[in-house]
Amino acid sequence: MIAGANSGGANPSGDGMVGRHVVTLDDVSTAQIRELLHKAQYIDAHRKEVAHTCEGRVLATLFYEPSTRTRLSFETAMLRLGGKVIGFAGAQLASVTKGESIADTLKTVSNYVDVVAIRHPKEGAALVASRASSVPVINAGDGGHMHPTQTLADLATLQSRFGRITDLTVGLCGDLTFGRTVHSLIETLCRFGNVHFVLISPDELKTPRYVIDRIESTATCSYTEVRDLSSVIGDLDVLYMTRVQKERFFNEDDYLRLRDTYILDTEKMKLAKPNMAVLHPLPRVNEIAVEVDDDPRAAYFEQVKNGMLMRMALESSVVGDELPGYEPLEPKELDV
Repeated sequence: MIAGANSGGANPSGDGMVGRHVVTLDDVSTAQIRELLHKAQYIDAHRKEVAHTCEGRVLATLFYEPSTRTRLSFETAMLRLGGKVIGFAGAQLASVTKGESIADTLKTVSNYVDVVAIRHPKEGAALVASRASSVPVINAGDGGHMHPTQTLADLATLQSRFGRITDLTVGLCGDLTFGRTVHSLIETLCRFGNVHFVLISPDELKTPRYVIDRIESTATCSYTEVRDLSSVIGDLDVLYMTRVQKERFFNEDDYLRLRDTYILDTEKMKLAKPNMAVLHPLPRVNEIAVEVDDDPRAAYFEQVKNGMLMRMALESSVVGDELPGYEPLEPKELDV
């Protein structure tokens, strides 16, 4: 849900994000997402021009569980826009150890800052925070529920690699049962349409029914479910890798049997298209061999950069600071 303290749904024109919370992408219009993608591209090409956009602003990063990439990305985004950052990383550093509620923390912190990024191990925590805060709250991950800015980073990487986020064959490989980034990406791409999903997983980690239902409810999207990566990798424009997690298996023999099936290495890359993009939400363990890092098709570290750029676009949008020299998309471009 994107909802400001005094607002209803998302503004379909692509603007109207000032003062709004970003708890999930569900209520962010496709026009607003396209505008954020456009802003991120502008920011990347005009780093110096935008360096003072949020001067005088303060971001609070309230991270109740450990995170390196996401927290540093949010903080770097605000610093590159000329703002400042306060916050904590780990519940043991917060007043929660004294029994303070999330709502009270947000009621307090929102007196200090202009925008809050929150990560919490419990699902729904970001929504609770948004209801208590008087400034925009951005969800940086709540349990296994939502991680909207990761999906924005994924979309920006597709846009960067292909110049579009539609008319693609997207393979998603590994843990498709519990992977929140996979579910969010599928659901968001379905809103834009014209995507064929190839769902690659062991039977134990298949895509949940509610995600399949979402694909089937979209007239222009389709899917195929397979177990073997090598048999389909040559058909893919995008391969989104996730980790097959040992703790998800009741039988260790099943895990050991399947584990190596989903390791992407140079041999499997030989079967892929010359321009296929390999994405991964990170951190990786062993599901992508280090040797693949040198392949120009490896886009997962590019995702990290794009995540920072999208957070710059998002932070500046919700606090209402305009990027110097930026020209918004025309209405006809928002509806492509």
